[in-house]
Amino acid sequence: MKRAGLALAAAISLAACTPAAPPAGEAGAAAPAIARAPDGKPDLNGIWQALVPANWDIRPHEARPPPLDVLGASGAEPPSLGVVEGGEIPYLPAALEQQKANYANRFELDPERKCFMPGVPRATYMPQPLQIFQSGDHVMIAYQFANAVREIHMTDPKPAPTSFWMGWSVGRWEGDTLVVDVTKQKPETWLDRAGNFHSGELRVEERYTLLGPNHLQYEATLEDPKVFSRPWKISLPLYRRIETNAELLEFKCVPFAEEILYGHLRKGRDAESGGESQ
Repeated sequence: MKRAGLALAAAISLAACTPAAPPAGEAGAAAPAIARAPDGKPDLNGIWQALVPANWDIRPHEARPPPLDVLGASGAEPPSLGVVEGGEIPYLPAALEQQKANYANRFELDPERKCFMPGVPRATYMPQPLQIFQSGDHVMIAYQFANAVREIHMTDPKPAPTSFWMGWSVGRWEGDTLVVDVTKQKPETWLDRAGNFHSGELRVEERYTLLGPNHLQYEATLEDPKVFSRPWKISLPLYRRIETNAELLEFKCVPFAEEILYGHLRKGRDAESGGESQ
């Protein structure tokens, strides 16, 4: 009897500590409060960063060894559940073979090593922060990697005059979601370090939805008839950097890539490697 009494007391205590379920009519009605700009739109201003390791490979994958043995565990690829809905990218057959070749030669070919601006959507999940500036009809996103910047045209712009590393971005609001159509990107950018790629025909529809004071949901739908058999989607959360001194710092990476980009032009390189200088 004593044990039964203790069990009953514990059950009553647990029930008292458990929040009551909302009435059926109120289920899901209490959405989290979000900050709003003076024009009533969600206020996306701030410094944000992705925490998923999607820059290694946007697909689900286990831990992998580094591309060079000398890098050891410090260069190993962390495991990830991926950010691609459904897990697989719908490559056309020839494009899939190209992706496999890219992966096999990723250490030499990845444009990140050459300090190329990352393009969209890769810039969003690079392991460095980004900052959104929003004021009325003006929205701009700055990225710490390569100090890349892009303007989101919120009014009807003229057609893109040429292709851009960060694309041509045209935005609009759908309710509380900022929707951005990105076109005219250079085909030299990749989607990650695993050689997932696109052509110059890539079209990206981004969706930025504020979930609360410190969380922003990012979604991107990719279409490219030269590379993919159908549109496909990625999604991931962005987290606000809440340090009191948070700011984007300078990451001008060209000096770090000069040998990769221009080393073959350096006078006397052949002599240094044991050959004859031209």
